[in-house]
Amino acid sequence: MPQFSYKAVSATGQMLEGQMEARDQAAVVERLHATGSLPVRVEPVRAGAPGGLLAQLWRPARSVSQKEVGVVTQELATLVRAGLPLDRALEIMIGIAENERVERVLASIQEDVRGGSALAAALEAQGGAFSRLYISMIRAGEAGGALDTVLDRLAEYLERAKALKDSVLSALIYPTILLLVAVASVVLLLVKVIPSFAQMFKDMGAALPLPTQIVMAAGELLTGYWWALLLAVAAVVIIMRRQLSHPAKRRRWDRRLLRWPLVGDLVAKVEVARFSRTLGTLVGNGVPLLTALSIVRETLGNQIMMEEVATAAEGLKSGRGLAEPLAAAGVFPPLAVHMIRVGEETGRLEEMLLQVANTYDREVQTAVKRLLAILEPVLILGLAVIIAGIIMSVLVAILGVNDLAV
Repeated sequence: MPQFSYKAVSATGQMLEGQMEARDQAAVVERLHATGSLPVRVEPVRAGAPGGLLAQLWRPARSVSQKEVGVVTQELATLVRAGLPLDRALEIMIGIAENERVERVLASIQEDVRGGSALAAALEAQGGAFSRLYISMIRAGEAGGALDTVLDRLAEYLERAKALKDSVLSALIYPTILLLVAVASVVLLLVKVIPSFAQMFKDMGAALPLPTQIVMAAGELLTGYWWALLLAVAAVVIIMRRQLSHPAKRRRWDRRLLRWPLVGDLVAKVEVARFSRTLGTLVGNGVPLLTALSIVRETLGNQIMMEEVATAAEGLKSGRGLAEPLAAAGVFPPLAVHMIRVGEETGRLEEMLLQVANTYDREVQTAVKRLLAILEPVLILGLAVIIAGIIMSVLVAILGVNDLAV
């Protein structure tokens, strides 16, 4: 049976830590409850955890990842729901922190809480480790006396957002590997294979066909000026980053992106899913709609969508509601706008927003699969055409030399 590591709090308040064999995580939780212990963390034991050291070295020492924020949120929700005081819950979490970064952040939060600060203020003092969305929901939970419920909803929100991101990244792994293999294959042909034929053609003194001359020139360029090509790529990246950092130019890029076939549809669906889930979560936790819209605007990545959300907020102030300005914008899908309108009319806006989010999470996965279904054969066909062209250019030259020899 698989092995699971666990951390729990005993009935006397002591920390328990160890490993247990069980069929799944639920069985471990059930056993711990049977002994009167409160499970805080249960996860499968992984032999080696590849890439863990590299991840630790690569990440800045003072940063906290979104995954770690999600784990902290889930643990704090479990402890607060069990009736532990916030100070004691933070003390337990410091003892079971995954690494020094998380431990330092939790210790700083505990210090502020002990000094009389509210949890939201203590989180806000952590230099951007917790988003404005996160802090606003905690503040609303504290004001309404429902901190445990808010923490549960936050943990669910972070888990769903992570799952959507992971599904998109996982789908892109194969095309990325395919593209890297294609580039490596072409570079290998031009740098290693073609130069050996170049010397043979030079010794024979025959005039080479134009395709062969182009391939030979490409090989010489890669061999002799690879550093210049790397510098050119770096220059393009820097220029693009500067372009995207300029608001007006970023706005033009984002508008063009929304008009691209397939890609524009995917971007719009990702943004709508993020908008709906974030807004629904905030509204459901007592954050005023106008305040929630200003927070949601900052979570979006597309400037055009951000502007339309700002316009919707202005329309809301003038009594037009939320659905009408979004429909007038023309960038939000009609289905999403219709569901939001139904939510406003029935007084179930939070529920409908979360339904929109779930719908477009599925739409995003479908759109990614559709895009990859087109992209993969295009990459394979493109690689085949390029390699075939290189080989044919060499064969044409060899056949030409043989004809001259005869």
